[in-house]
Amino acid sequence: MDASEEIPGFCRDCFAAVAPQDLRCPKCRGPRLKRHSEIHELSIAHIDCDAFYAAVEKRDNPDLRDKPVIIGGAKRGVVSTACYVARIKGVKSAMPMFKALALCPDAIVIRPDIRKYSAVGKEVRKLMLELTPQVEPISIDEAFLDLTGTTRLHGRSPALSLATLLKTIETRIGISASVGLSYNKYLAKVASDLEKPRGFSIIGKAEAKSFLAGKSVSLIWGVGRAFQAQLLKDGITLIGHLQNMERSELMRRYGVMGARLYHLSRGEDARNVSPHDETKSISAETTFNQDISSFAELERILWQLSEKVSRRAKHDGLAGLTVVLKLKTTDFKIRSRNTTLDEPTQLAHRIFSAALPLLKREATGTEFRLIGVGISHLSVAVTETTSLDAKFEALTKAERAIDKLRGKFGRHAVERGLSLKRDDD
Repeated sequence: MDASEEIPGFCRDCFAAVAPQDLRCPKCRGPRLKRHSEIHELSIAHIDCDAFYAAVEKRDNPDLRDKPVIIGGAKRGVVSTACYVARIKGVKSAMPMFKALALCPDAIVIRPDIRKYSAVGKEVRKLMLELTPQVEPISIDEAFLDLTGTTRLHGRSPALSLATLLKTIETRIGISASVGLSYNKYLAKVASDLEKPRGFSIIGKAEAKSFLAGKSVSLIWGVGRAFQAQLLKDGITLIGHLQNMERSELMRRYGVMGARLYHLSRGEDARNVSPHDETKSISAETTFNQDISSFAELERILWQLSEKVSRRAKHDGLAGLTVVLKLKTTDFKIRSRNTTLDEPTQLAHRIFSAALPLLKREATGTEFRLIGVGISHLSVAVTETTSLDAKFEALTKAERAIDKLRGKFGRHAVERGLSLKRDDD
């Protein structure tokens, strides 16, 4: 092989350059070598911490290191995260706990400690931001990074910067992460799932289309079970089938989603990595035309405001650990009351349920001219598991279903409970 045709690569442990014939790093003798023809040209990455919640618990309790660990609620709850030892037994995220324990009866179940996980997530985020300000959080433990133009700043390619970051996360924070590197967000996310844990996977421009061709259409964002079934009826099961279809035909069949199928099946994704300013709180309040002392009326308005806060939180992908109730009396004195939840929420029914006891203690005949509710101590939203009993699960499923209907038919297409007396907002 000509020197000009050598595939560039490096050692993931000491970052030394490696030659094509090297089976181990010539410098540290490590076996973790990474090679790719575009390794030093690509700059869009997706980083995902490995079994994050369980990894943090194992870090803090070394006795758990080789044991199956499940993070989640009680027997009637669901699995939030399972370590890789438990995953080997078939345990998966969002699985009912009774099923998980049937598959892995010796698992150690730990209730989630969102405060702790959020703090560790912020440590990881800080390390990401040391590489680039272009960090787009996706959840508490994952984010997209755009390292375009950082080579001169760090004196190394984005790939080497990412390898350094993964090692720093392990040595400084004590958990592991996997990275996907590509030329757009879609493929970076796909790549990060290819080799976990401690993975470093690359999808370059040259092989993207052929790589995708043999994959299931479910690999495309937005293709869930229902849509996958629809595609199956049309004889479309592989991404390669979509690659052989024209954009106009896909849009005629599937509308706007057809355009997404066309572009993503070809490895095309024009979305930018978009950092957003940190939001401190999300709240909503209203001032009355006439002072109100009726608890029933205040309760009705509190529900409306809880829904408004929930809409904004869901839109921004955020959840709050603290629920705050605000009241203003007729003499303009403000009463602010708050309560802290077991884990962050963006659900209207949880916000309302947390604020309602606070309102009951205050609405004892006093007239108020303003009421407000909000959530603070925000973090990126994750699946909520605490106290996942039958009632909680039913309310959550109902709320998510209504969200979908409102997204399709408009905000006032479906009303719930106290909202039936809604005033236009």
